[in-house]
Amino acid sequence: MQNLLAELEQLLKEDERLIADDRLLKNKVIELALKLDETLIGLLLSDSRLRRHFFTQVDSVLVFDKEKFIHFVSNKAFLPDSYTAFANKIGLTDDNGRTYLSRHRDVVLAWPYKDCVLEGGQTEEDAKRDEIFWNETLAPDDIDRLLDPKVLTNFRRIDADGEHPVNEIADTDNLIIKGNNLLAVHSLLPRFRSRVKLIYIDPPYNTGSDSFNYNDRFNHSTWLTFMVNRLEVARDLLAADGCILVQIDYHEVGYLIAIMDEIFDKNNFIQLISVKTASPAGFKTVNPGPIDVTEHLLFYTKSRETFDFKKCYVPVDYDKNYGLVIENFEDDPAEWKLVPVRDIVYQENGVEIGDTPQQSARNAREKWGPHWKVIRERIMGEWVLEHHERVVSIRDPHKPTASLRELLDLSKADRDKVFVYEKSNDDQSTQGYVVNGGMLAFYSNKVRVIDGVLTPTELLTDLWTDISWDGIAKEGGVTLKNGKKPEKLIKRIIEVATHKDNDIVLDFNLGSGTTAAVAHKMGLQYIGVEQLDYGDNDSIVRLKNVINGDQSGVSKAVGWQAGGDFLACDLMQWNASYIDQVEAAQSTEELDALWETLQAEAFLSYKVKFDRFDEHAEEFAQLSLADQKHFLLEVLDKNHLYVNLSEIDDEDYHVSEEDKRLNRQFYNM
Repeated sequence: MQNLLAELEQLLKEDERLIADDRLLKNKVIELALKLDETLIGLLLSDSRLRRHFFTQVDSVLVFDKEKFIHFVSNKAFLPDSYTAFANKIGLTDDNGRTYLSRHRDVVLAWPYKDCVLEGGQTEEDAKRDEIFWNETLAPDDIDRLLDPKVLTNFRRIDADGEHPVNEIADTDNLIIKGNNLLAVHSLLPRFRSRVKLIYIDPPYNTGSDSFNYNDRFNHSTWLTFMVNRLEVARDLLAADGCILVQIDYHEVGYLIAIMDEIFDKNNFIQLISVKTASPAGFKTVNPGPIDVTEHLLFYTKSRETFDFKKCYVPVDYDKNYGLVIENFEDDPAEWKLVPVRDIVYQENGVEIGDTPQQSARNAREKWGPHWKVIRERIMGEWVLEHHERVVSIRDPHKPTASLRELLDLSKADRDKVFVYEKSNDDQSTQGYVVNGGMLAFYSNKVRVIDGVLTPTELLTDLWTDISWDGIAKEGGVTLKNGKKPEKLIKRIIEVATHKDNDIVLDFNLGSGTTAAVAHKMGLQYIGVEQLDYGDNDSIVRLKNVINGDQSGVSKAVGWQAGGDFLACDLMQWNASYIDQVEAAQSTEELDALWETLQAEAFLSYKVKFDRFDEHAEEFAQLSLADQKHFLLEVLDKNHLYVNLSEIDDEDYHVSEEDKRLNRQFYNM
């Protein structure tokens, strides 16, 4: 065995990709094996002993036994560094070493607190890599325990007068929960299963560029597991007529569609919406190829049959096809006279109408100068909006009936005469109008009041280019560089997906709180979950600003003034609190003291043989501070990060009587 390990190590060092500072990168070896890298396989084939060990003869073909190779390389005896050697001696690793995500059914990507379940590669060099992460392995019954509802604590009701104790929890309360989103969302199930109308999330994009304190460079399969864990419980929270929209960029959009097809059923896929989020300016223009300026919204329903689709409209510029106006609109339609809007605008603005359009254009240039076309279009756009009820366009009909075709032919012969016919469909008007071989389309059908302003519109499509990302940094009085979404975007999503004031909106990647802020301003009930603390830019800070009358974002569009309240609480920590302390430690001395506390109070991994720790205390002391923290984080049992609801009466957890009362209300116990 040892000879084979040494032989493999020597052979792999021939591949420069696997070497950093004269050390072999174990995780890179595993990565290339998973990808069936041709160079790696060629190396293994070049050694007769390794060829016999890792390849199987099938007829005349040699087949690489990837599973056997990865199992072999994952063995704790292969390339142990100082940390791995220490972990081996006290029993922290199992007989097979750590298990790679893509090859073990019991792996759960809990990601319970910041990055604590996702640890970097086993060497310092590997830890700098973008893709390789190891994941904790939990038995299925342990996973069930991890996802049990948790005890909630630190309840407070927040309104314009500040924070107050909570007397009662109402069914319509807005709710903000601090804590791991996977565990918090599972804790929502008893109260909100099948009740949520809209779920919007803006998860980590797996790019490495998000400003959230997320570990945003997941291994690909790790990221997918992260998403699957959360989307499965999201589906259970959705009402029968509910929907989910997930925002993502190009890095993972194809894979995300595949897993959402599986979780929500591809028949419930509604649309892939592309949203323009930037302009091709600045540093982006140095990139080769087309510039990336879009993100995507994946739109799925719980059930396509029960979802209530609503027509939505977006503002557009003046459509110059609507270039005619009915001069005598009050007369009988048969007497209507159509004149160009352009001529009316010329007359009202002192531009002489020439004998030809070209002459009129020259007159307009003399009147308005070199930018006369821009000025004319702006004036025409304002004029048609003001007189929209009598501005028209002549359009070709779509699939006209036989009788309508006869009328169209008749109108071609009798030019400029308007013919009236009765419509047989359910349009708003019971009459239609034909002139010069076409049908009259009224500009009034394109005009609607949007955000309190009369606006030309068109039906919403799957391409959203009208929402600006510029100037959103100060929305809500909080800042999250490159992480915030415009309030206008969330407003549109809510308008597309919800219909009633009692609809519930959920965002379990709340970030700076945009979704909750917009839902509050629009009068909808909302639930937000966030595990990170952004200090002065936190979602709770933003919601306090909203309650106190924040006028940024969509406030004016929805007529927001001030008021309302929300309920805030936290998942009750146990091992999670020790993780905070480990991460905050600045010295080995602090960690030594904390280790004593952990042994006395925390839930620790069953794998650790504590009697061996003292035997190897000198080796622990020689580890870097980062590796010492790594050990203490790894030894904490991730099933016990928070207090399970089933243990609310256990005196060891010191749950207050007030928290017990409020938890029983929340969970209807």
